Amino acid sequence: MVYGVILFPSIYFALRAEKKSKEKGLSVRLIPVPRHLSSDCGVCLRIPWEERETIHSLLKEGSVKVEGVHLL
Repeated sequence: MVYGVILFPSIYFALRAEKKSKEKGLSVRLIPVPRHLSSDCGVCLRIPWEERETIHSLLKEGSVKVEGVHLL
């Protein structure tokens, strides 16, 4: 499976994103931000790449601030 990550400006948004995604039954996981990426927050949300649009829309609707979406 191909994965991507979503970066957030703070741990608060990362935790909210994980909760909202799991409530919808999506397969996500909080992981440390990969070294080749940068973020103000030390964790990011690992997502199945094919679900990125669905997850990004869900987070936008839930007022979760996102800094970026990247392919791993």
